[in-house]
Amino acid sequence: MTETIANAAESDDALMRRFCSGDEAAFGLLYERFAPDLGIFLRRFVQDTTLAEDLLQTTFLSFVRARGRYVPSVGLRAWIFTIAANAARDALRRRSARREDAVPPDVLGNVEGESPAASDPQMAEAIETALQQLPPDQREAVLLHKLHGLSFPEVASALGTTVAAAKVRAHRGYQRLRVLLAPWENK
Repeated sequence: MTETIANAAESDDALMRRFCSGDEAAFGLLYERFAPDLGIFLRRFVQDTTLAEDLLQTTFLSFVRARGRYVPSVGLRAWIFTIAANAARDALRRRSARREDAVPPDVLGNVEGESPAASDPQMAEAIETALQQLPPDQREAVLLHKLHGLSFPEVASALGTTVAAAKVRAHRGYQRLRVLLAPWENK
């Protein structure tokens, strides 16, 4: 039990160093640490639970293959979300997916727990519908920043853009969400 507590406190970079040195247990800890957030992100991104599950596995496969290219100054969280976002974009391009389909309400929770809207199915649906009305670059920035807690430098890294551009995308997304969700403000 104390080993589990110690591993929970171990930094992402320390676990990554252990994994790169051949410690298989470190990979398991990294998977447990990142898989839940990545799964939520991918479900919202591609709006297909089965595809998101496949992409989660693809993300970790790419993560394992690319471990030698990891640069600690980037930050592991940003790096793995970049891998996931790239896998999702590639899958959507290949599939020419229609991204207007609604996402089931069970994926509306954020990484800190369920969204307050989750207790109100109509509100949850309104939020999800509003998110889907955002341009993809704004939606990605909002999801990464607000729901997955990435800093703007991490968002920028995940999106392959500058910090300023990531902030602009998120800010525009938040502004548009405020307009789209205005009818719900006093409910």
